[in-house]
Amino acid sequence: MSRQSLEEILPLVQNPSHYLGTEINALKKDPGTIRLRFALAFPDLYDIGTSHVGIQILYHILNAREGVAAERVFAPGRDLEARMRDEGCPICSLESRTPLSAFDIIGFSLLYELNFTNILTMLDLSGVPFYSRDRDASHPFIIAGGPCTFNPEPLADFFDAMVIGDGEEVAIELAQAWLESKDAGDDREGTLKRWSKLQGVYVPSFFEADADPEGFQTLKPRFPEYGTVHKAVVNDLNQSPYPDCPVVPFGKPVHDRLSLEISRGCTRGCRFCQAGMIYRPVRERAPDTVLSLAERALANTGYGNLSLLSLSTGDYCAIHTLMEGLMDRCAPERIAVSLPSLRVGSLTESLMTQIKRVRKTGFTIAPEAGSQRLREVINKNISEQDLEETVQNAFGLGWQLIKLYFMIGLPTETEADLDAIVELVKRLQKVRGRNGRNRQITVSVSTFIPKAHTPFQWCSQMSVDESRDKIHMLRSELRGGRLRFKWQNPEMSLLEGLWARGDRRLSRLLVKAYEAGCRFDGWSDHFQYKRWKEAIEACGVDVDFYTTRSRDLSEPLPWDHINSGVSKEFLKQEWGRALDRQETPDCRHGDCHLCGLCDFDVLKPVVFETHEAVQAGREVRRSEEEGPYKKLRVSYAKRGPARYFGHLELVNIFVRALRRAGIPLRFSMGFHPAPKISFECALPVGTESLEEHFTIQVPLRVSRETILERVGPQLPEGLTFSACKAVDRSPAEAGPRRFHYTVTLKEGAFSESKLSEFLKKTEWPFTRTNRKGRSRTIDLRPVVKELNLPSVDRADMILEESDGYSVRPTDVLGSVFGLSEEALKPVSIIKSPASKDD
Repeated sequence: MSRQSLEEILPLVQNPSHYLGTEINALKKDPGTIRLRFALAFPDLYDIGTSHVGIQILYHILNAREGVAAERVFAPGRDLEARMRDEGCPICSLESRTPLSAFDIIGFSLLYELNFTNILTMLDLSGVPFYSRDRDASHPFIIAGGPCTFNPEPLADFFDAMVIGDGEEVAIELAQAWLESKDAGDDREGTLKRWSKLQGVYVPSFFEADADPEGFQTLKPRFPEYGTVHKAVVNDLNQSPYPDCPVVPFGKPVHDRLSLEISRGCTRGCRFCQAGMIYRPVRERAPDTVLSLAERALANTGYGNLSLLSLSTGDYCAIHTLMEGLMDRCAPERIAVSLPSLRVGSLTESLMTQIKRVRKTGFTIAPEAGSQRLREVINKNISEQDLEETVQNAFGLGWQLIKLYFMIGLPTETEADLDAIVELVKRLQKVRGRNGRNRQITVSVSTFIPKAHTPFQWCSQMSVDESRDKIHMLRSELRGGRLRFKWQNPEMSLLEGLWARGDRRLSRLLVKAYEAGCRFDGWSDHFQYKRWKEAIEACGVDVDFYTTRSRDLSEPLPWDHINSGVSKEFLKQEWGRALDRQETPDCRHGDCHLCGLCDFDVLKPVVFETHEAVQAGREVRRSEEEGPYKKLRVSYAKRGPARYFGHLELVNIFVRALRRAGIPLRFSMGFHPAPKISFECALPVGTESLEEHFTIQVPLRVSRETILERVGPQLPEGLTFSACKAVDRSPAEAGPRRFHYTVTLKEGAFSESKLSEFLKKTEWPFTRTNRKGRSRTIDLRPVVKELNLPSVDRADMILEESDGYSVRPTDVLGSVFGLSEEALKPVSIIKSPASKDD
């Protein structure tokens, strides 16, 4: 999509800022220096993809390489996809607007099975053939990575290569091998052969698929030396590069905060958990490393929220020392720290006390099962006493909400286990907070989905009907009071299970479902199970073969050629221990359980005990003490691409720019402190303005000149500061305000006769209906102080805002000239202050 065509389409779609590519810390390299163009493709919306740490890591690592340019591309929303098809516009990268087909390598992140149809959307919009066998030297290489590649077979026909395991080192190796292959003049297969020699790289076309007499897929290697693919592993996470200058997304991504990965891998040994098996062993970053990263990344992003990422953050050995150091750094600047993944038992009172120093961030507790018996089966080694103590601590320290997560359909589950969920939740409901009041509990339930490379990979998945029945039972029991019940659609779970343990025979189904219109299948408002059922029937796929049947321990599995490091024998042993309800303890501190992964020379658990990190928290710089404040009024312009910022994202943009510039702000008091910033007007998306204003409160020592000099360079394209003045009264006290608007049509013309009719009237009622369906009628005549037509496609008007309401210029034009909402979407609107004489 060219810049010109993008400009024509953006006014017509939702969330246009998501397609700009002008975010803070986005990188645009000189095209003349680039030898390898690498597209990082995420098959979901920008809101989801920009929150993914893996994309940020690869973006950072690849762009640090001379001659390599990594650029981002996300699945377009349904509205943009339709516009692109109508206009014949290809999908392009954000940074340079390069069509995806012009890249050398396109790498997809595969995190979730219900995103698979979006892969085809992106390939289709780029004009790249779906199947690898149909691509030639004129096409880019299509590769993939992420947890879904640990069973690569359902998508094997679509990809030239797939990365199994950690991507940091192998991404650079892939790029280097491609450059060497280009210099050597290799053909397409020659490049793939180079890639196949890299640890963690799977080339599907080097394996021939067939089926044995019993209907199981078998794979025959084309080359005898290439029969098993061993996952790639970063041995020392502490030495692995991590972005300290990540891209700061526009809009409201699902995780709108700075995310720091403090450890990778988990050896708690939950038998249902694929991540706990495939990301072994545990490798921690040193507290000093994390604190240093946090210091630099906060300065480079301006975030007011920091999240510590790992599979089980509370198991990080020096978590208390790290939290003390982080809170000493973050609390003075009102930066909240959250720990999104905490195991029951690790969420101690002292840890909660540190977290609440700024803001009470959310807690999600995952008992997984309601009964102690079933928790023993799945090796979830927590007791009901642990659960009750954790909830008591949280409520006692003032938390208002606790989220509980359970699974249904776990192996050996009985009705008694479901009853135990109800009983446990009701007991936890009785736990009262510090003031004696009940707090809110949200219960989330999903259907257990067996995944590859886990001890439960041979188990059956519960049917849709059985899932519905169990969810209905729980929903009827868990209601009322301050209790909220949420559940995952069982039909979504079935499809996730189908793709999680499928084989190459499903590739035709994916294309059929895509052609039927399936997109964004993980989104409930887009999921269309009826179309999936029709595609399944048309392709003759036996869903039960892949999902609800139990597998024999001796049968071949589609992913047997993928070596996760954890041996199949160990998984079988763990399955037996599950049936016997035997605990397998965490191995990071205790005895090795011989899972097959560690050699204890190069690869082993890497942890940092508290005594090794005591000094870390003491070395963190503290912010200056707060002092008396003054109020300043900042004037700014919002032009060009900045017109696509919504009001709330504009607030975030300015607050983060002020933080990056080192301008301390005054915050509100209470449980959720927020910076004291107020805007005089909330501009609609798509409207430009020559002069807008907001007020902030800063310490007396901060000069107006400092704000203009420091903050200006921190603003994205289209936003500029023009003035900063002291104020001693609210702008609202100045009375009615008038603004001038210039509106230019892209197509069509304004009617002089309709304008004349409007001007002759003494009253002109206009009714506006908001999103909640509430209507309000106002008279436009006293609001419209001036309206004229300098040309047939341009209207100039002066509008007055008073009495607590305002009218948009599009409201006036739609009412006066009878223009539809669709016709007004692409118009150019420029706002400016009206002169005193108007």
